[in-house]
Amino acid sequence: MNISVFGLGYVGLANALLLAQNEDVIAYDIVSEKVSLLTNGTSPLVDDLIEDFIGREDLNIRYTSDFKKAVDHAEYCVIATPTDYDEEKNYFNTSTVENVIEKVMAIKKDSIFIIKSTVPVGYTEELKSKFKTENIIFSPEFLREGRALYDNLYPSRIVIGEETERGYELGQIFLRNTIEKSAPVLLSNPTEAEAIKLFSNTYLALRVSYFNELDTYAEVRGLNSKQIIEGVGLDPRIGNHYNNPSFGYGGYCLPKDTKQLLANYDDVPNNIISAIVDSNRTRKDFISDQIIAKNPKIVGVYRLTMKSNSDNFRYSSIQGVMKRLKAKGIEVVVYEPTYNEDYFYNSRVIRDIEEFKNKADIIISNRVDKMLSDVKEKIYTRDLFERD
Repeated sequence: MNISVFGLGYVGLANALLLAQNEDVIAYDIVSEKVSLLTNGTSPLVDDLIEDFIGREDLNIRYTSDFKKAVDHAEYCVIATPTDYDEEKNYFNTSTVENVIEKVMAIKKDSIFIIKSTVPVGYTEELKSKFKTENIIFSPEFLREGRALYDNLYPSRIVIGEETERGYELGQIFLRNTIEKSAPVLLSNPTEAEAIKLFSNTYLALRVSYFNELDTYAEVRGLNSKQIIEGVGLDPRIGNHYNNPSFGYGGYCLPKDTKQLLANYDDVPNNIISAIVDSNRTRKDFISDQIIAKNPKIVGVYRLTMKSNSDNFRYSSIQGVMKRLKAKGIEVVVYEPTYNEDYFYNSRVIRDIEEFKNKADIIISNRVDKMLSDVKEKIYTRDLFERD
């Protein structure tokens, strides 16, 4: 099958490499520097498995910034462009998706599109009406930062938003490129597929928020949070997973997906969904207050990323903590080796780890690292289990 992938962030590149095991793939990105890196065997993203796959010679993949070349090649056009959340409109900015569809259809009108970008509930049907085509299919992704390709190779499920023979065929294409070829394939209506994505991520945000609020309670009351969480997790209905406290849920998906789902509720009665969004704000307030109470002059932020083995710090909860600290007049310095500028939102970036450790009175770290083992007395973290 000839497939072209448009957009080579975590979702797009992971899908391109997955499919290139058995399909003929052209991977397109508007950023020529990214295409050049990939062509030369270098990953522009931090993901160990992606880095390994890029060096494989048995994959059927070519990288290009030639849009027409990608369109002419494709039997299926996979769209994985960014859809950031617009706080003012309470809606995903889906313009990149529509731009790709419009440009592709101007070259090849009968093209078939598979949207992997996250979109609002009801969006696919709106697109079909707007572009007067039935050839738009939504298929959500369930990927973790730093493990995007792994989660494609070993998926929990494959969801295709079309209950047709074509939908079945598409599900089988993705399934045959997985390692174990045993993942359940669910065919659904497109709107239900969109809801599956948003409700899945909002549940994960709920779980993060729950254990964060448990941890807040334990810290305020002087209790051993780790023991409580371990005891709670022994109930098999709850499980001992995804329970490590943090500074709040963050990353690329959970904050925007929870807000989009809440916006989709609009006139629908709800309590839990709005509470999840509010809880994340409360947690960042609490973390900030705990740090401020220690009266530091300089706070060091160790890594802007939410998780280990990631270079993505968009919407990371630690940024919210930074803003609250700086609002109180506390100087904040940052150690982030994946960031190339000298300042991050007016906070100085220090690239020498020893200088960073010496300068900071307190070092806040969402996830602990052995690089900080010699300054344990300076560390403030809620990472109890040393795992993401």
